[in-house]
Amino acid sequence: MPRWRHFKDRAATVAVTTGGAGVLIAILLIFFYLLYEVLPLFGNARMEPRAAVESPLAEAPLMLAVEEQTELGFGVFADGSARVFVLDSGELVLTETLAPELGGITAVAAEGAEGRLFAVAHDSGGISLHSHEYRLSYPGGERLITPRLERHYAGLALNTGAEPVVKLAVGDTDEGLVVAALTRSGELQAHRVVREENFITGAVSLSQEQLKIPALGGVTAAFHIDEDLRWLFRLDASGGYTVLNLRQRDSSGYLQVAGQGALFNGGGRLSASAMLLGGISLLAASDRGELVQFFMVRDGEGGNQLQRIRQFGTDGVVITRLVPEQRRKGFLALGRDGELQIYHSTAHRRLLSQEALPLGEGAAAISPRADALVVVDANGGLRSWHIHNEHPDISWSALWSKVWYESYDEPAHVWQSSSADNDFEPKYSFAPLAFGTLKAAFYTMMIAAPLAICGAIYTAYFMAAPLRRKIKPMIELMEALPTVILGFLAGLWLAPLIEDKLTAVVTLMLALPVGVLMFAFLWSRLPIAVRSLVPEGWHAAVLVPVVIAIGYLSFAANDTFELLFFDGDMRRWITAELGISFDQRNSLVVGIAMGMAVIPTIFSIAEDAIFSVPKHLSYGSLALGATPWQTLVGVVIPTASPGIFSGLMIGLGRAVGETMIVLMATGNTPIMDVNIFEGLRSLSANIAVEVPEAEVDSTHYRVLFLAAFVLFMFTFVVNTIAELVRQRLRIKYGSL
Repeated sequence: MPRWRHFKDRAATVAVTTGGAGVLIAILLIFFYLLYEVLPLFGNARMEPRAAVESPLAEAPLMLAVEEQTELGFGVFADGSARVFVLDSGELVLTETLAPELGGITAVAAEGAEGRLFAVAHDSGGISLHSHEYRLSYPGGERLITPRLERHYAGLALNTGAEPVVKLAVGDTDEGLVVAALTRSGELQAHRVVREENFITGAVSLSQEQLKIPALGGVTAAFHIDEDLRWLFRLDASGGYTVLNLRQRDSSGYLQVAGQGALFNGGGRLSASAMLLGGISLLAASDRGELVQFFMVRDGEGGNQLQRIRQFGTDGVVITRLVPEQRRKGFLALGRDGELQIYHSTAHRRLLSQEALPLGEGAAAISPRADALVVVDANGGLRSWHIHNEHPDISWSALWSKVWYESYDEPAHVWQSSSADNDFEPKYSFAPLAFGTLKAAFYTMMIAAPLAICGAIYTAYFMAAPLRRKIKPMIELMEALPTVILGFLAGLWLAPLIEDKLTAVVTLMLALPVGVLMFAFLWSRLPIAVRSLVPEGWHAAVLVPVVIAIGYLSFAANDTFELLFFDGDMRRWITAELGISFDQRNSLVVGIAMGMAVIPTIFSIAEDAIFSVPKHLSYGSLALGATPWQTLVGVVIPTASPGIFSGLMIGLGRAVGETMIVLMATGNTPIMDVNIFEGLRSLSANIAVEVPEAEVDSTHYRVLFLAAFVLFMFTFVVNTIAELVRQRLRIKYGSL
C-alpha cells in the first residue's frame, strides 16, 4: 500500500510538472511566433545589382518609366521619339515619334508619380499629351507584354508661343486638365482645359483658357500642380516658394497668390523637388543637404497655407533627384556624388543610405512595385538594381506618436488601415487601439470590481451556509455563458435600451446604493422581534424585492424625470448643454456587458480566498472583543488579500483580452475620447475584424500580429506585476 501511494504521488508530480512545463513552452512558442511575424516590419531596405547592359539608346531620355512587371522600360528622347526597351538586354521593342507635326521635344512631364499620362513640349511651342500603355497576354501559356502609345486631346491646340519650353507640369482629372510651362525666357504660363460631357448624347466638349499668372520675383526653378488642380506650386532657385490658387482670381484677373515663403530653415538653393504619390505633398531638397515635406492645410482664418510637415535626415548629402514611389508614400533621393537614400514620409523613416553608386547624370525611375531602380546615364548606359523594401511605412513614431497625415489640419492619432483610393496613406497608430483597450477595461472594472468583491465578502463571511451553497454556483454558472451571447444582447438589446431610458439608467445607478443604505437604516430601527424573523445570514434575500422595486421605480419615472430636468430628452440635453456626444453603442454598454462576464471570475476567486481564511483567526478576533466588521477589515481581508488581488488581476486580464463583447457592443470607432458615452475599438476587436481581410505577409497583416504581440506583452507584464504583488502580500500576511 505505501508503494502504491508513493507511485501515485510520483505520477501526480510528473503529470503536474509536465503540464506546467507544457504551458510555459506553449507561451514561449506563441511569443516567438509573434516575434517572427513582427520583426520584418522594422527591417531596413537593401538593394543589389540587377543588370548593366549595352543598350542602343545612345543618350539619356528626358523622361524614364518602368512597366509593371519590371521587364520593359520606357523613355522619351529629345529627338521626338518614344522608345520601349527590354531592361535586361536593352533591346528596343517599340519606337515611335510623338506628334511629328510639332517638331522635336524640349521638355517632358508626367502627370504624377503613378500616372501614365505625360505632356510633351515641342520646339515649335506646341504641347501634346500621350500615355504609355501595356497589354498583358499569355499566348501558348507564356507571358507577353505588348506596349503601345496613345495620344490624348489630339484636336486640342495647346501652344505656348514660338519660344521653346524648358520645364513642364501637367495635372489631369475627370473634369479637365491644367498644363503649366516655363519658357526659355523665364515666363511661366498655365493653360486650363475643361471637359464637359453631354449626359444625353455622351458627347464630350473641351474648352480651353490661358490662366494669367502675376509677376513673380526670382528665377523659377520648378513648379508642380496638385492632384485636384487647385494649387500651382512655384519654386524659385533661391529656395523660396509661391502658391497660386488655380480656382480664384484677383480683381485684375490674375491667379490669386495663396502664400509665399522660404522652403528651407537653413537657407540654401533648391536642388530638387517632386510631388509625392497622390499629388498632395511637396518634397524639396536644398544644396545644403536639407530635405523637407510640405502640404496645404487650412489655417485659422478659413484660408489655406503651405505647411512644413517634417524634415528628413540626409547626413549632409546634396540631393539632385527625387523619385517618388508609385504605390506608397515613399521616395528615393539620389545625391550628386552617386549617393542613394530611401525614405518613407508617413513613417518619417530613412530605410537605406548607400554611397558611391554608379548613378551619374541622366534619368532614373523606380518600378511600380518599388522593387527595382532603373538608371539611364548621359551616354545611354542602362543599369538597374533590385530593391528589397517590403514594409517601409512602419516605425515606432508612426505607431505611437501623433502623425501629421496628408489633408489633416494637425497631427493626430489615427487608425485607418485600408481605403479604396490608390493614393491612400496608411494610418497604423496603435494609440487609439491601446486607449480603447484600457478604456473598456477601466469601465468594466469600475462596474465589476465593487460588485464582485463586495458580493464575495458578503457571501463568504456573512451569508448563511445553505444560501451560500445556492448563490455561489449560480454566479459561477454565469461564467459559462458565451461572450458572443453577451455581446449580442448588449448590441441589440442593452444599447437601444440605455439610449431610450438613459435617465432611468443614471437614476438607477444613483438610487440603488442610496436606497439599499436607507432600507438598511430603517431595518436597523425595527423591533428586534421583527428583525429576528429573518435568520442570521439570510438578509440578502430581504434586499431582493428592494432592488427590484428601486429598478422598477427608476424606469417608471424615466419620462417624468426627463421632462422635469432634461427638457424631455436627456441624450439631447447632455449633447447640447454639456457638449458631450452620445453614441448608442458606447463605453457604458461595454462596461455593463463585460462586467457581467468578469464578475463571476473575480467573485469566485475572491470568495474562495475569503472563505479559506482559517476560522480560528476570525474566532480569536471576535473573542478579543472585535465586532464582525472589525474582524473582517482587520483580519479576514488582509489574510485573503493575495487571493482577492489575484481575482482582480485575472478579471482585468479577461477585460483587456475580451473580443466579442467589445466587437458587438461598441461602434468599433478607433478614437481617443474618455467620454463614457462614446465608442471605442480595442486591440483584440481590431484583430478579429481585420485579420480575415488582411493579405498574408502584407504590412497590414504583420501590423495586426504586432497588435497581438502588444496585447500579449501587456497581459504578461500585468500578470507578472500582479504575481509579485501577490507574493509580497502572502509574505506580509501569511504569518497571521
